[in-house]
Amino acid sequence: MQAIIKHCNQSFSVNFDNPIDISIPMKSGNDNPNAFFLPHPEFNPFRIYDFVGSTREGGACNCETILISPHGNGTHTECIGHISKEIFTINQQLKKFFFTAEVVSIAFENINDDSIITLRKLQNVVKSSTEALIIRTLPNSPDKLTKQYSGSNPAFLEAEAAKWLCDRGVQHLLIDLPSIDKEEDGGELAAHHAFWNYPQVPRTDATITELIFVSNDIGDGIYLLNLQISSLETDASPSKPILYRLE
Repeated sequence: MQAIIKHCNQSFSVNFDNPIDISIPMKSGNDNPNAFFLPHPEFNPFRIYDFVGSTREGGACNCETILISPHGNGTHTECIGHISKEIFTINQQLKKFFFTAEVVSIAFENINDDSIITLRKLQNVVKSSTEALIIRTLPNSPDKLTKQYSGSNPAFLEAEAAKWLCDRGVQHLLIDLPSIDKEEDGGELAAHHAFWNYPQVPRTDATITELIFVSNDIGDGIYLLNLQISSLETDASPSKPILYRLE
């Protein structure tokens, strides 16, 4: 299936038969990325009386109960409800699911024992005005698929860089880190506040997606993004961002 889309007075062809999944599959156990000391996902057969929801254990069908903590277990998309005193849910705030997106690759700056994506670095790599920005951090390797981030002071985004994206009109920020903020910052969450412009003029329709993985065979440039979430009335949902090449 192919379609023609228009962006910035240009027409592009998109082939929907060739999706590029940049989410990290979530599975039961510790073979997932993990952050903030949150528990690992648990997928367990449902059991009641003589019923077991596992065909491998003799049950008639498979039926699992699932325990997850989206903010630390894998690819997830969050809304302003993550930091606001008011209640906002991702299912209420994300109402459109296709966006033009730019993929950029960026290396950190090492400042006072922190690895930071600085405003200067970001300005050097962002080339286009798109609704979404997808950041692949360098170096990039498949280790990110199962990396245990808790207590490691992972890299993060400078608050000034987040504000620049807000001012630039980027509605959806996707990154391969566990958070755009420093792991331990005393609860300041400065980059989240800057990107959502909270509490000054809150951008309630903007989202942040963390713990993606953009493999090295995906080039920098412009794509069509399909941002898929579960219909959960909470601040964050496991998500499945899909890219399509534009020609």
